[in-house]
Amino acid sequence: MHLDTAQLAALAAVLEQGSFERAALALHVTRSAVSQRVKLLEERVGQVLVRRASPCTPTEAGQALLRHAQQMALSEADALRSIAGSSAGLAPVRLALGVNADSLASWFVDAMARAAEPGEGGAPPITFDIHVEDQDHSSELLRQGRVMAAVTAEPQPVQGCQVVRLGTMRYRALASPAFMARHFAQGVTAAALAQAPVLVFNRKDALQERFMRRIARRALAPPVHWLPSSQGFVAATLAGLGWGMSPEQLAREAIDAGHLVELVPGKPVDVALHWQFWRLNVQALQRMTEAVQQAAATALLP
Repeated sequence: MHLDTAQLAALAAVLEQGSFERAALALHVTRSAVSQRVKLLEERVGQVLVRRASPCTPTEAGQALLRHAQQMALSEADALRSIAGSSAGLAPVRLALGVNADSLASWFVDAMARAAEPGEGGAPPITFDIHVEDQDHSSELLRQGRVMAAVTAEPQPVQGCQVVRLGTMRYRALASPAFMARHFAQGVTAAALAQAPVLVFNRKDALQERFMRRIARRALAPPVHWLPSSQGFVAATLAGLGWGMSPEQLAREAIDAGHLVELVPGKPVDVALHWQFWRLNVQALQRMTEAVQQAAATALLP
């Protein structure tokens, strides 16, 4: 079955932009043209590819074709650069990547900067489309075809992907000295943990629950502050709003200064991180993979 490249491009634009209107702007065509191309592609494959919602999302068949369209775009960019012998005048290669918020706040931007540096032999410029997702769930972005690579806690490769281990991100259960005196004067017990306010990044963040189970040996339901910001998380801990699991990298200065202390010294929670990426021989993705490995080797624990 031959698939029309313009129709694939329209499908990819709708799913990447989230709507037919924004896809039309990106492709410099009318909305009706985008709608017609996607409809023709759906008729061609005999399946619905896009869930018409806000934002538009792919069906299972749409995920497969989105991935195919993105791989074609990467391969095409590599081919054009090879033919021209240079990237001059060529559009930047866009890399859609999944990364957890704590990595993004601590070391991943360094990897982006390394990959975006002009390379030898006319390496193409790179732009990034970053999808922030919890490390325990970011591999799902790969399965959906929404990203080409992801930082993930999942060591088993998603179909069509390769995996390299990056290292370990260490989290410590931290609170301000005043918070400790107020809520844990008699020690960090199950009863105290059940009453003390806790900071949780979002509904997918299980680190605090994991720590409490280690201490209490059972599930607890303390008061929760939901705070989806890595820097804000540390700031809220410093302000005494609650205790929480913060990356050692982001909290090191406050720990060394005595502004934050561990609830239970020597009881960190370690999260092994991996880099999963499409098994695709294209220069931009190879550059990003090398940059991620270099930055992680400097920032993460072995």
